[in-house]
Amino acid sequence: LMVWLRRCTHYLFIVVVAVNSTLLTINTGDYIFYTDWAWTSFVVFSIGNVLMVSVGATYYLTFTGVPGTASYYGLIMTVYTWVAKGAWFALGYPYDFIVTPVWAPSCFLLDLVYWATKKNKHSLILMGGVLVGMSFPLFNMINLLLVADPLETAFKYPRPTMPPYMVPIEPQVGKFYNSPVALGAGAGAVLGVTFTALGCKLNTWTYRWMA
Repeated sequence: LMVWLRRCTHYLFIVVVAVNSTLLTINTGDYIFYTDWAWTSFVVFSIGNVLMVSVGATYYLTFTGVPGTASYYGLIMTVYTWVAKGAWFALGYPYDFIVTPVWAPSCFLLDLVYWATKKNKHSLILMGGVLVGMSFPLFNMINLLLVADPLETAFKYPRPTMPPYMVPIEPQVGKFYNSPVALGAGAGAVLGVTFTALGCKLNTWTYRWMA
């Protein structure tokens, strides 16, 4: 009975993290909609995404103890957010304007660290956390650069029913404008360690609650 309860609790946590990650990332790819603060939004959302991928993937990875699990989690999250982005397509925006956050490559790195260090949790936290935090903004900026020109497309497909902060206006230079990738990666590298540690800790706590 206790084994069954413990497993159910673990899977419940995984579902909760996955659902919350999806909710957080529904608008994450839409830095381009916040035309006057796009790069500021990119930095903020990068940190939020590093949080969700680090906690969720690490929790799931240390639960199974099988390298490759984090990549599986990242793939699931990519599909979730890709489906959620379909809402923009339903609103009439062209599909090449929809940005889906790239989760999988950062999760690959997490798996690689876990495998290369022979499942050492401390290495996973330190090295895995830094790699996820630094790689996520980089991959997403590459992703972002591949979409159609945001301002041109936003003016071409105006949506008067959208809230004011999402209505295209003449862009201003945001305070993070100079280097959104460096700022996102720098903050992510520091915070990713803490987030990854939290994922490991959640695993430990779950076992203690169910013991």
